[in-house]
Amino acid sequence: MAIHRLLKNRAFGPDEIKVLTTAYEEALRALGLNHRADPATEMVARKIIELAQCGERDPVRLREHAIRSLSE
Repeated sequence: MAIHRLLKNRAFGPDEIKVLTTAYEEALRALGLNHRADPATEMVARKIIELAQCGERDPVRLREHAIRSLSE
């Protein structure tokens, strides 16, 4: 899973990681991304992590911003 690999060596606690992975999984489901090798899955993961580093912790907002970023 792209997000777990990208979260290595990041300063997120277990509760935050749960929020990020939930947002990631929900974004992939909403986008219909079933193949984890698809490069778009890593783009989603990177966007969610970027938003979380800026302080966002709401999984719905993380998901929605990540989905929107792919359509821009």
